[in-house]
Amino acid sequence: MSIISEKTLNDLEFYTILTQVSEFCISELGKSATLQIKPFTSVDTLNIELQRVNEYLSSFENDNRIPNHYFEDIKKEIHLLKIENSFLDATSFLKILNNTNTIYELLLFFKKFKVYYPQLFNFSTTIEYQPFISEAIKKIITPFGEINANASTQLKSIRADINVVRGKIGVSFNKALHKYASLGYLDDIKESVIDNQRVLAVQAMYRKKIKGTILGSSKTGSIVYIAPEATLQYSNELQHLIFEEKQEIIKILKELTNALRIYIPDLISYQKILIALDVIGAKAKYAKTINACLPKITKTKKVFFKNAFHPILLEKNTIQNIKTVPQTLELHENQQIIVISGPNAGGKSITLKTIGLLQVMLQSGFLIPVHERSSTYFFEKILTDIGDNQSIENQLSTYSYRLKNMRKFLQKCNGNTLFLIDEFGTGSDPELGGALAEIFLEEFYNKKAFGVITTHYSNLKVLANEIEHITNANMQFDEKTLEPLFKLFVGQAGSSFTFEVAQKNGIPFSLINKAKKRVEKGKVRLDKTISSLQKERNKLQKTSENLEQVKSEALLHADNLSLKHTKVQEKLENFYELYTNNQKMLVYGRKINELINTYFQTNNKKQFNANFAKWVAMEKTKYLKKNPVKPVTKAEKKKIKITAKKTEEKLKIVEKEVLTEVQKVKEQKIVTAKKVEKQRTNYEFKINDKVRIIDSTACGTIDKIEKKHAFINYGIFTTKTTLAKLELVEAFKK
Repeated sequence: MSIISEKTLNDLEFYTILTQVSEFCISELGKSATLQIKPFTSVDTLNIELQRVNEYLSSFENDNRIPNHYFEDIKKEIHLLKIENSFLDATSFLKILNNTNTIYELLLFFKKFKVYYPQLFNFSTTIEYQPFISEAIKKIITPFGEINANASTQLKSIRADINVVRGKIGVSFNKALHKYASLGYLDDIKESVIDNQRVLAVQAMYRKKIKGTILGSSKTGSIVYIAPEATLQYSNELQHLIFEEKQEIIKILKELTNALRIYIPDLISYQKILIALDVIGAKAKYAKTINACLPKITKTKKVFFKNAFHPILLEKNTIQNIKTVPQTLELHENQQIIVISGPNAGGKSITLKTIGLLQVMLQSGFLIPVHERSSTYFFEKILTDIGDNQSIENQLSTYSYRLKNMRKFLQKCNGNTLFLIDEFGTGSDPELGGALAEIFLEEFYNKKAFGVITTHYSNLKVLANEIEHITNANMQFDEKTLEPLFKLFVGQAGSSFTFEVAQKNGIPFSLINKAKKRVEKGKVRLDKTISSLQKERNKLQKTSENLEQVKSEALLHADNLSLKHTKVQEKLENFYELYTNNQKMLVYGRKINELINTYFQTNNKKQFNANFAKWVAMEKTKYLKKNPVKPVTKAEKKKIKITAKKTEEKLKIVEKEVLTEVQKVKEQKIVTAKKVEKQRTNYEFKINDKVRIIDSTACGTIDKIEKKHAFINYGIFTTKTTLAKLELVEAFKK
């Protein structure tokens, strides 16, 4: 069970965070609930809340955004429902309807996307949607806040009568208007409206000639407003009907109110769920603005905040466009307490507050601005002593107050405590106060508490160096400009740079020298040694950072070269494989073409199949010689058989396709031959035609034609043959 005091929350400015988060709420009830947030007392409950906030935050980055969950404040309506014989008006029922419909939409959404939002879905299952509430209200109340005419038979009848009477009023008034207008009794404006009633604008001199009731006059008195007598009769009847309508509406509203009384617990739970979801949404929206995340909460006592930002400082600097320096700090069994030293205005106190505020925020269900690989522990107690807490009312000095606070620390401190003390030991004589501070520090250490303290006392720095699990740390300082760097370095105590800062701020050098002479030489030497060590360490750190950067760049360059080399190698291998495959395809193409040509010449299908099978076998033998079969296991044999079977099936398919293609080519050749034969038969040979005897390769020209014979000149000799044995070379050659 966690106990965190109001003092701690005030010291760490926790309520400032609550005020900032409340601005993201969509309702006043949500704002009020946010301002009352306290740290959780149970780690299990805390984990559930953090998961809900984290799920809501994730909805901003995906397509399944959580629907709008604005709701009305129905506390007044719930209170009236609890009072017997009371009834709600139409506006109140619309508020209840809005909240009920919002709950229904949320329940449907979380059920549909429960994989994305498991904790929010579990949260929604704690309530039960009552459809009767929406149905009953929709039946009676229109979306415009009016009572539906069909709410009851009586109301429908009354409203029908009202419409009839209003019609009669209109007819009778128009009749009187035309009558008195024609007589010239009316003013130019003719009519006006008084108390939602149409009246005649009568000239004052003719007022006695109009039958009716005077309801008013103009400022000058020249116009008198009169309601015609016939209209008044109908108006009275209308007033009676309106009264009956109001009574019937009250009756209907009472019945509806009574019907909803049994659902008071549901309405209360709806309101609570919507308020809680508003608070969760506000936490998630705030987390998005400060780039917060959910660190791991471990069962092992350990705190590791990497790149941690103080949220208030971060927001302020962001507005002013100033860079905020993050801090990294770790507490564990071997580094139980950290003693931070260094000059004033170097960032010691803000670092202390950052750790404390982030821990309190996390234990209150907020996501925090740290690196996603950060982790922390759930502390039962968080104790703080930050700032000057003089109490004039209780007549306590700063040191008296601090001693009183230390007494509380010693009483409450245990193994599940995180303590944070700013300017530890100040307020008294440095030697005496420092000695007492040493005892307090040892006591906290012996109680196994985790903590961070800031100090200027040299004896505490020495003590931290002597005790095994207490570590020194310092806020880095630029020794040249004497400007703070706001970076925490763990492992070495820091110098206060007292004289250096004084010199920078214009204190005369002679006065500084006098001050140095009055300080014990040992202290000056110690501070000077610490300062020198810090300077050397800063130089080494800069060198280390530069070397690390060069190393990173070199590794990155090497990785890029390696990646490029791999890509080039892959491309070369792919090109070689493509070239080899293309060459194989060319060889296979030539061989198949050779087999097909042989088939065309011999027209022997059996011989073609035998040659094709022989060629496939030869290729298979060549492949096996190049890729000898290694001893295989039973599983591999089975796999090879399956592959061989598949290959055989593929070969059969290829063979079938080849034979089909051969048949197509053969048929095409026959068709072409017939066509050529037909053209040749119908062709009439002429002198000088280039011809050849069928099945002969020698070509010649026709010198002379005698009936069915032709004389062919081959250049060296001449021969005679019949025209039927000739074919024209130029026209029909293939």
